[in-house]
Amino acid sequence: MTRTVRERGSVTAELAVVLPAVVLVALLGIWSLTAVAVHVRCLDAARSGARALARGEPATAVVAVAHEAAPAGASVRTRAVDGGLAAVEVQVRVGVPGPWGRDGPGLTVGGRVVAQPEGTGW
Repeated sequence: MTRTVRERGSVTAELAVVLPAVVLVALLGIWSLTAVAVHVRCLDAARSGARALARGEPATAVVAVAHEAAPAGASVRTRAVDGGLAAVEVQVRVGVPGPWGRDGPGLTVGGRVVAQPEGTGW
């Protein structure tokens, strides 16, 4: 099979059309994996805070424990829930990787764990 002059460079043109889509799919895949990893870290931080809460530690100590385990830039909240329970919530914004960073598009991920506080500090 011989190539004609008109087919010359067609692979390069096809690659130029497909490459941006491949890069976009790879970027979205990396972003989703990052968001899942950050979500797991938020759940772990909320779980650590809930354990401290269940031991009867004051709310400031609970927030400090959760902040230690949380990803950078995370917000930690404790709040009362019905039935004498308390919740520890950890949230953080995950931006799209690349030149946009934190100012570009993103989503907020987090975790919430509910505990029964034992002490009177709550």
